[in-house]
Amino acid sequence: MADSTGLQFVSSYAFEAMQKVDVVRLAALSDPELRLLLPCLVRMALCAPADQSQSWAQDKKLILRLLSGVEAVNSIVALLSVDFHALEQDARKEQQLRHKAGGSNGESILVSQLQHGLTLEFEHSDPLRRLRLTLSELLAVMNKVADSNGEFFLKSSELFESPVYLEEVADVLCILQAELPSLLPIVDVAEALLHVRNGDWFLCLLVANVPDSFSEVCRGLIKNGERQDEESVGGRRRTEALRQLCQMNPSQALNIRAMVVEECHLPGLGVALTLDYKPDSADDAVSPLVSYVSGLLLGTNSKVRTWFSMFIRNGQQRKRESSSVLWQMRRQLLLELVSILPRSRSTRVSNDGDMEEGGSSGYSGLREEHVVKASALLRLYCALMGIAGLRPTDEEAEQLLQLMTSRPPATPAGVRFVSLSFCKLLAFPTLVSTPEQEQLMVMWLSWMIKEEEYFESAAGVSASFGEMLLLVAMYFHSNQLSSIIELVCSTLGMKIAIKPSSLSKMKTIFTQEIFTEQVVTAHAVRVAVTNNLSANITGFLPIHCIYQLLRSRAFTKHKVSIKDWIYRQLCETTTPIHTQLIPLIDAYINSILTPASKANPEATNQPITEQEILSVFQSSAMQGEAGRGGRQRYSITTQLLILYYILSYEENLLASTKQLALMQRKPKSYSAALMDQIPIKYLITQAQGLQQELGGLHSALLRLLATNYPHLCLVEDWVCEEEVTGTLPLLRRMMLPSNTCRYTQNQLHQAFQKLPSSSHRLMRILEHLTLLSPGDLIPYAEALTSSMALLLEPAVPRRVLQTLNKLWMGLNTVMPRRLWVMTVNALQPSAKLLRQQKYTQNDLMVDPLVVLRCDQRVYRCPPLMDIVLHMLNGYLLASKAYLHCHLKETADFDRQSQSVSTMGVPGQPDTPEVTREELKNALLAAQDSAAVQILLEVCLPTSAEQHLGANTESLLKNIRGPMPGKLKQGCMGPRASRDVENAEPEGGLLSDLREVQCLICCLLHQMFIADPNIAKLVHFQGYPQALLPLTVAGIPSIHICLDFIPELLAQPQLEKQIFAIQLLSYLCTQYALPKSLSVARLAISVMGTLLTVLTRAKRFSFFMPTLPCLVAFCQAFPPLYDDVAALLVQVGQVCASDVATKARDIDPLIARLQYLKEKPQEALVPGGQSSKLTLPQRTAEELGGADPDVQLCYCIEATFMDIISSTLHGL
Repeated sequence: MADSTGLQFVSSYAFEAMQKVDVVRLAALSDPELRLLLPCLVRMALCAPADQSQSWAQDKKLILRLLSGVEAVNSIVALLSVDFHALEQDARKEQQLRHKAGGSNGESILVSQLQHGLTLEFEHSDPLRRLRLTLSELLAVMNKVADSNGEFFLKSSELFESPVYLEEVADVLCILQAELPSLLPIVDVAEALLHVRNGDWFLCLLVANVPDSFSEVCRGLIKNGERQDEESVGGRRRTEALRQLCQMNPSQALNIRAMVVEECHLPGLGVALTLDYKPDSADDAVSPLVSYVSGLLLGTNSKVRTWFSMFIRNGQQRKRESSSVLWQMRRQLLLELVSILPRSRSTRVSNDGDMEEGGSSGYSGLREEHVVKASALLRLYCALMGIAGLRPTDEEAEQLLQLMTSRPPATPAGVRFVSLSFCKLLAFPTLVSTPEQEQLMVMWLSWMIKEEEYFESAAGVSASFGEMLLLVAMYFHSNQLSSIIELVCSTLGMKIAIKPSSLSKMKTIFTQEIFTEQVVTAHAVRVAVTNNLSANITGFLPIHCIYQLLRSRAFTKHKVSIKDWIYRQLCETTTPIHTQLIPLIDAYINSILTPASKANPEATNQPITEQEILSVFQSSAMQGEAGRGGRQRYSITTQLLILYYILSYEENLLASTKQLALMQRKPKSYSAALMDQIPIKYLITQAQGLQQELGGLHSALLRLLATNYPHLCLVEDWVCEEEVTGTLPLLRRMMLPSNTCRYTQNQLHQAFQKLPSSSHRLMRILEHLTLLSPGDLIPYAEALTSSMALLLEPAVPRRVLQTLNKLWMGLNTVMPRRLWVMTVNALQPSAKLLRQQKYTQNDLMVDPLVVLRCDQRVYRCPPLMDIVLHMLNGYLLASKAYLHCHLKETADFDRQSQSVSTMGVPGQPDTPEVTREELKNALLAAQDSAAVQILLEVCLPTSAEQHLGANTESLLKNIRGPMPGKLKQGCMGPRASRDVENAEPEGGLLSDLREVQCLICCLLHQMFIADPNIAKLVHFQGYPQALLPLTVAGIPSIHICLDFIPELLAQPQLEKQIFAIQLLSYLCTQYALPKSLSVARLAISVMGTLLTVLTRAKRFSFFMPTLPCLVAFCQAFPPLYDDVAALLVQVGQVCASDVATKARDIDPLIARLQYLKEKPQEALVPGGQSSKLTLPQRTAEELGGADPDVQLCYCIEATFMDIISSTLHGL
């Protein structure tokens, strides 16, 4: 506001004195300064105070003494003597009148017809009229502001423009606002004063006399302000007024600036306040202007960023003005930039002598205390140019380039400055416009390459600018310009729109003058690996460069070996894992298996050797106590990464066999002996506890493990692991005293050898071992497994066996594969042990059934049988994975060789692949079914157990009661049959056979769920009928047999049909479902059909074992009684007719059958004890020597009676 130039404003000293009512400081003010504050001081002296304290009374006397010598006080006192209530009423009437008249200046209630000009009237008027004149003029401006709809205007008012009466008008204005606050809100008055000349002066006086309203007035002015204040006269006047207010109260300047940013109004004011701000303590690092503008453009608030960027863009479109806030800001930034530039480009700075030694002469270094400020300025100019669209002048561009190509000291801040300068060059290549500037840039880049190693060592940082140079060079060679842009934005910390076409000049310089591709690859291999690489090390590292070179296949193209560098870097890793390590391994594996070009199939990298891999694992956990030193040499991160490399390499090798076969290449696979020496499960267990620090490595390892080693991912293993590593075992280990006795492997071995006399000592040792963690048990694994055969001797306590089982399961969580091999070899029969036949891991995967060729005594030792079943399940899965891999490894190469040998033979079918797959599936099915059949055979009681009374049916009977209809001893009566069945076995329910049967049934249940085809195959093969009660009751998933029993009934073999009906009879009793009913109806129908087609001999062999099954059908489903009775009568008629041809009197039998069918309820007396129809009792010898048809007839009658008995008992 140039119109207020020359007027005296309230000083910050005077305003602070008013704020604090500091009478002493007020007394020190000069008369002109005191004159501006008289309205408030007079009111303070005359009005009754709220503060009645003695101190204020003294201060009030001082104020009165201060005012007593000022002549203007009398006029102010006269102003305060007016009746303000009447004045307010007249003012409100005038407002209503103006509102009705539509805002036109007509009659005025406050002011009658003026005889002279407004100024003369004001001079000649009494205090009341002066108040009315000023109030009328002020209300007119306020009304016009309210009706202007935001459009700025400047009202010409003689009263506010006359320099002679400005002080008197200001007094009137302050008194009016103080006495009529409801009529004249101070924010509205402040807004109106912006539209008259000298408004900023009036505004400062008004606020100075009401100091508490400072924040309220400022916030109101900012809220009503323009979004871009430099664009309009009103915006500039508002900015200047607020700037004057903040100069009057500088302590609140930063708060007002915060309001500006919060409202996104008046951006020029925010910059102006920053330019005016003089901090108490100067900060040499970064100036307030740099901090403020950087915060706006680089902050997270996109609305603020867009608002300020618009201020920069709009400001550039106007002609350069020295009064423009934008140009003031640019001039200040340029001054700051020039102030930190080296004084002379030809002089050397003493404290940078080491850095410059051997460098190009003629260049001075950037002072160390200026490096941080220089970095901040570079980022600010990047934001101004890239985000706000600032177009630098020639002078700014020249000075920026001088700063960017200066050479900082070798400190971490210096490394950061060089990285920022390099990225700014890439982001804004237009800064280099002349050949001299281009030469300067090339020399600076050459200096960067030369000094990179010195900077890294002297600054003590792992991430230097050398890696960034290398990375950019690789991106330029592979034409990945988008990656360069992403790298630049990431380093600068801001999103800048960079056109790829603008990088063409830099690309030429990099690829042709500085970094050729061969230089890049040769330099990359010589770069030292990052020690203790982890995610905590940020910035651009050598690993980023190597990864990009691997992706672009530069190493293989120029025949540069990178294997050793990658191996060294993998060995120098720690947690938390760096995010680039897994992509690096994947790219390296791809470069090993896939050639860089089809023209040169041998252009691949070399894989890591087996010896190098073994050196990482040679002292790991699987070596026992010696492993503690090894785990210090190579971290768990290194071992997990090498494991990931091996598993991923093998998986990718299998997936690429088809492509490799076409190229006649066969990369070497890692040997099985190497894999056997790697403690895979132990490492996975360790990784499980470090999931947060390993990122995605743990899940990637689990995926590879499930694919290649499914036997290490058994569900029961994970459950057992929870039991071993859970809270309770941890608490037990915590209770273990540190000075407790530690047993050696030799002591454990000797305790085993002295069994059973040393069972107490052995138990004490084993109980101690249960308190150890699985990792600490590893040294005892050999002693525990080698002595397992000794536990098969009689009189070994059951507790010893159970404790050994628990220890074995604990070891299984950390070293399953090696443990399984040792256990299988230890449990071999004594004859094989004498021949020293030792099985290897490969032997057991090729033939999993070796596990079951153990000592026969294991089959009746439940704790050891549990171990054997666990190993069998694992090796069956391992065999599947092994055969799948073997087929993939050889199939594509065999097919390729066959296609070459049969080339030129048209119509040759490609059948070998299908045949091999079918053979593999057949082999796997044969293995699974053979294992199931062997296990079922184990469930059969031996002759000795049968002598003791063991019975496979007891399990079924104890679950659902006695099975009616089972005919024992031929076709004896039902009462005799029940007496035999109800006899309790001598051994009771708790026996080794029973426990083994339960363990086997659990395994078969899992196998049937995993692959229902195994259940189908086993039941199509058949097994002893005596096992049916056990399998149906003990294997919950056997109900799936209902799906294929119709298919089994359709088989031509009579034995399979008999087995199907017998199986169905037990299934119907166990699972009385609608599906079982429909299959039972089908079975009865099939039996009726077979009756008509079977010969006499086959009829006897079919119906004798199947007729008792009809009892189970009727017991499970009573609605089948009619069908079963009809079938029995039909079979009886056929048999009786055959007997009649031999002149035997069998007619009474047919009559009895008809009677039983028609009146089954009368077959038994009410007590149900005996039949009304007396059956002739015959001994087994008589029945055995009788005609087959006669035996069948009596069997039919007995079946009838059992059905009736079971039905009536059920009722």
